[in-house]
Amino acid sequence: MDNYQIRKELYDADSLYLGFNPSDERSYATCYDAHVYNDYIASGKHSRDLAVTLPRTLHDHSISDALFRFLDHYDPYQIVGVMGGHAMKRGDDSYRTVALISKRLTEHGKLMVSGGGPGAMEATHFGAWMAGRTDAEFEEALKMIRVADTFRDAGWLSSAFAVRERFPQEKYQSLGIPTWFYGHEPSTPFATHIAKYYDNSIREDTILTISVGGIIFTPGSAGTLQEVFQEAAQDHYKTCEVSSPMAFLGVDFFTRELPVYSFLEDMMARGKYHDLLLSISDNPDDVIREILAFNRQNAVGYHRKI
Repeated sequence: MDNYQIRKELYDADSLYLGFNPSDERSYATCYDAHVYNDYIASGKHSRDLAVTLPRTLHDHSISDALFRFLDHYDPYQIVGVMGGHAMKRGDDSYRTVALISKRLTEHGKLMVSGGGPGAMEATHFGAWMAGRTDAEFEEALKMIRVADTFRDAGWLSSAFAVRERFPQEKYQSLGIPTWFYGHEPSTPFATHIAKYYDNSIREDTILTISVGGIIFTPGSAGTLQEVFQEAAQDHYKTCEVSSPMAFLGVDFFTRELPVYSFLEDMMARGKYHDLLLSISDNPDDVIREILAFNRQNAVGYHRKI
């Protein structure tokens, strides 16, 4: 384990997938990421052996150090997170919508952040990767990855590498923050910078804490629901000194199927939550406007709602 415990820099697709050959997806089993995950499982996810837990802690500490050195180059108000489920398929309209939102926000100077896995997370980084490209190029790249709808389908990883090769990204960046705790879900290679942790709780809190510029919530399940309330608590207590926008994409989903938005509004009306900057829409343009309208100059006293 010694060869991958301390990191001076964040991962990227080349370092995380070192040893992976896109022409042979079976080669994933021998790449760096798979090697670390297999060792993680063999050593025990919840090991109490200090010889196991201490190197993991040192690794995660070094990742956090590298992460915050990387973020030193960004205004915190330019950092925007996207939360959503891993089950979103590349062929879903929602995947395209999230990708286009991320593309436009990246082109407006935002650093897009997600949990760095498949589904809505990958859509975030796919969109950021295609920033600066034409609509036709975006659609071509989307068609290329739709040969594999989910990470369980053959060609999911190799098609992403094919897009990276066909449309290299040299100007825009995005940050994925995945975890080996969910290591069966591969990290998206579309994230230009990857902070991969052993400890999932550190990873989840980090995403929400650094995304001062706002969080976009897309449909998900239990994990997304947990993150909604984590963000609401941070904003209520102003953990990051300000309340950041909580922009929900999907009116029916967040008011009926998973009625968390309605609950938050009710708790605001009762005074149980204070200063939450809530908005909800089915229109991606609304979400983009909500995020772009929030900045350092107007953060105090900002109460606009869609």
